[in-house]
Amino acid sequence: MSLSTARAKRANLPTRAGRYLREYGPLWILALPALALLVAFSYVPMAGLVIVFKDYNFLKGIWGSPWVGLKNFEFFFYNMGNALRATKNTLFLNALNMFFSTLMSISLAIMFSEIRSKKYLKVTQTISIFPHFLSWAVVGGIATAFLSYDKGMINGIIAGMGGERLDLYNTAGYWPAILTIFNVWKGSGYSAIVYYATISGFDTSYFEAAEVDGATLWQRIIHITIPMLAPTICILTLMSVGRIFYGDLSMMMSMHNLNPMLYETTDIIDTFVYRSITQLGDYSMSSAVSLYQSLFGFVLVLLSNYIVGKFSAESRLF
Repeated sequence: MSLSTARAKRANLPTRAGRYLREYGPLWILALPALALLVAFSYVPMAGLVIVFKDYNFLKGIWGSPWVGLKNFEFFFYNMGNALRATKNTLFLNALNMFFSTLMSISLAIMFSEIRSKKYLKVTQTISIFPHFLSWAVVGGIATAFLSYDKGMINGIIAGMGGERLDLYNTAGYWPAILTIFNVWKGSGYSAIVYYATISGFDTSYFEAAEVDGATLWQRIIHITIPMLAPTICILTLMSVGRIFYGDLSMMMSMHNLNPMLYETTDIIDTFVYRSITQLGDYSMSSAVSLYQSLFGFVLVLLSNYIVGKFSAESRLF
């Protein structure tokens, strides 16, 4: 680049800046409150991560507490068998929930889009969304009504048919399926709203043309609806991957009250840390495991986003 060209660009810089502000200034002003909240509640608190590397003392505060390096990670990895079990269960249960919740949400959204009666559509949407607003304590009570050994509906049906009752609350092998079923029932209706909103924005001419050409409803769903939903599915899945190392402590406590008999399949990172922290009362250790979960979740999002980008650039999260 010649010296004269560089000088010309510097001279035009104020003009370009003024043009940019006139064009995009109002949008930046609208975005400022959201950006301020993002910085205040998402980035500023990151300074507190220093507690992970300190022996936190309430009286001395975060900055006055002594440095301990990676000592706060030791309690999680000291018993490597339990740590690996908790990590494996967390990943497995979240993967099951992601797959079946996505499948059910898409199915509900497609069914909603095929309902022509507005009154019936509102009723079905309300019924499907309602479980999302129930607390896990209430869902745990509903689960007990189904799963109880003596008075549960499932065992009542089995006993009525002459079978042997199942001790579901003391048999770990049943719980991945149980937790997945209740997770899907609770959350799929709410997640279906996003997919339904996306389907509502599709160009109806594609469906009309396919119908004129003799395509059945199933063919229209497979060859038009699903491919057009693919970018939304990928983006929402990528966002879920970031939370794959996190479990739901309230769900576990409400569903089986952290029953030791079920640890083989239900002991996740959050329950493992909860038990450890309630015994030790050390907040630094809890923060250390949260950092471990966040870092691995971040790496998985980057990796998944890269893989998705190899197949479809428009389906990438960023």
